[in-house]
Amino acid sequence: MSTGAAETDTQAENVAKSSGITPTSLQNTLKEKLQAEYVDVEDMSGGCGQAFNAMIVSSQFEKKNALARHRLVNSALKTEIAAIHAWTPKCLTPEEWQKKQNEAGS
Repeated sequence: MSTGAAETDTQAENVAKSSGITPTSLQNTLKEKLQAEYVDVEDMSGGCGQAFNAMIVSSQFEKKNALARHRLVNSALKTEIAAIHAWTPKCLTPEEWQKKQNEAGS
């Protein structure tokens, strides 16, 4: 019985190809739909395209709490999220991102 999870690297590549979802495709969609200034998407699934972490910086997150930000992102990626197993976005405003960069550099 197949669970849909990839057991080998070859299977992982085939799953990623069939879903068409890649870190690059997610980045492009987020940049386009959210006018994101910075997007970094990491495939956490070993290449099968089923689990992603993301850092998203957009001025559209201004004056929104964490839940509203996640809803905005999930709405922008509605089709993609339906096809993947796990999606973990971190959503920051440009000001929050700059502060985080400054703290990391200290």
